[in-house]
Amino acid sequence: MATAGGGSGSGDVLYKDPNQPVEIRVQDLLSRMTLPEKVAQMAQIERAVVSPAALTELSIGSVLSSGGSAPQPCASALQWADMVDAMQRCALSSRLGIPIIYSTDAVHGHNNLLHATIFPHNVGLGATRDGELARRIGVATALEVRATGIHCTFAPCVAVCRDPRWGRCYESYSEDTKIVRAMTTIVSGLQGSPPKDHLPGYPFIAGSNNVIACAKHFVGDGGTHRGINEGNTNCSFEELEKIHIMPYRDCLDQGVCTIMASYSSWNDRALHSDRYLLTDILKGKLGFKGFLISDWEGIDRLTWPHGSNYRYCISASVNAGIDMIMVPHRYEKFLGDIVYLVESGEIPMSRIDDAVERILRVKFVAGLFEQPFSDRSLTSIVRCKEHLELAREAVRKSLVLLKNGKDPNKPFLPLDKNARRILVSGQHADDIGYQCGGWTITWYGGSGRTTAGTSILDAIKEAVGEKTEVTYEQHPSDDTFANKEFSFAIVIVGEVAYAEILGDRSQLNIPLGGAEVISRVASKVPTVVIVISGRPLVFEPDLMDKIDALVAAWLPGTEGSGVADVLFGDYDFQGLLPVTWFKSVSQLPMNADHPSYDPHFPLGFGLKMGLNCN
Repeated sequence: MATAGGGSGSGDVLYKDPNQPVEIRVQDLLSRMTLPEKVAQMAQIERAVVSPAALTELSIGSVLSSGGSAPQPCASALQWADMVDAMQRCALSSRLGIPIIYSTDAVHGHNNLLHATIFPHNVGLGATRDGELARRIGVATALEVRATGIHCTFAPCVAVCRDPRWGRCYESYSEDTKIVRAMTTIVSGLQGSPPKDHLPGYPFIAGSNNVIACAKHFVGDGGTHRGINEGNTNCSFEELEKIHIMPYRDCLDQGVCTIMASYSSWNDRALHSDRYLLTDILKGKLGFKGFLISDWEGIDRLTWPHGSNYRYCISASVNAGIDMIMVPHRYEKFLGDIVYLVESGEIPMSRIDDAVERILRVKFVAGLFEQPFSDRSLTSIVRCKEHLELAREAVRKSLVLLKNGKDPNKPFLPLDKNARRILVSGQHADDIGYQCGGWTITWYGGSGRTTAGTSILDAIKEAVGEKTEVTYEQHPSDDTFANKEFSFAIVIVGEVAYAEILGDRSQLNIPLGGAEVISRVASKVPTVVIVISGRPLVFEPDLMDKIDALVAAWLPGTEGSGVADVLFGDYDFQGLLPVTWFKSVSQLPMNADHPSYDPHFPLGFGLKMGLNCN
């Protein structure tokens, strides 16, 4: 038998022959693997704990960068590619030369990369109702991810958010399953569009400019009681299927390669150990042939304290159908324990073989054996003009006009570019970090000039006429208005950046004193309010009466010019509410199918200015 080492010729080593069918290559490689090599393929470990030995001697299957985990501070695309390629060289030097999959959370653009193009978060894209736009964003994101040598993104999130108190509401396209399903086209953008005769459920990647996508979080993560992150979704299987499972069918039809299990539970059964949903439904009924990955330390949460009975965590999750474990740190313990569980019979070898088959299938389909390294020519595409224009278009289309004038017959918008003097205020007017929200440069995001971009204040200054004076005061006082006559004010307020449990809220009032700023300004100057948030916020009736116009801008990303484009009338509003805008949190949960539906603004609401423009 020919040597199967990383640098040898293919000879009779079928798995190295790109002309062989994928399934033949999978079986040939699997037949050559030892148990330690197999279980190592099932481990995904964090960049910070990677060593050459882990990749070359153990043959670890995958590496990830968690939110904010970069090669070095302010790392460039080239430095990312250097790091990933160095790891890949180590992996290819292992006995069998199996390449790693490097993964990251590129959930609204390549958001771990400094100066990448950052698109609106999913809730904003849901407001566009534009599946083709989502696909194009997937294409652009894939290119920027591949420019850094990375092969896989943990996206899209296809959760159906039924309660905006959930800290991941902005990661959901909508509370409406139909809208979420329409936006799953981003999978075809990320991975490429499969041919018409493609077998649903079988993984697909079009080429080296595409990335492995990961639909998440299976399943019901958006339906937890009171919107509690990692909580419990109480419902019948019929309701779970109708509301939460359906988007996965669309992802499977597009050949999504990987699916991530949810931290949450269904009827008090943790998803990470639910064999019925993971194996019988997802792999059986739905025919998923890619691999199922855990969330970060997701299996550890099967015991309390987390990970305290680690062998139970491993056996319960792997036997339920998890194929790759996002370990992410203590991989040596994971490998030792899983080998023990297999040798003792607690995990059948057939389950290990099934998991590794699925992982290898994705690696072969993705072309990693033929093109394991980065394409350095792609580095120039990061934040290129075409991607910035696409992001700006997405912002324009995501904006939802909720109020336009105190008198419906006298619209307040569009604003006059040539007004004499404009007041801009609010903590979110000149803050790229708040515009982008969580999952931007770090896990939970930040504030200030966290990455390259155009703030809404910058955009306003660029949009107005040469003679227009723009005054910016984050927190205006009485002195602001002394001896000054403003034509109008633009107040930009909203939420701080957050991610996951850090965003769970029992109250959804306007943070950071935003309501007080609005009230102070609107009592003196005609005012349009722009809300930067991952979900609806409470606007009390008296505050709503004071303002002249209200715009939901969601978390628009780096291209604030899209906001100014619409405010000043170069484009009309197109966005429609992807979620119900409630009056008070006491009404929650309240969705469009609620028997006593009484929202401030209903799902699908969105005004237009009636312009004849682009």
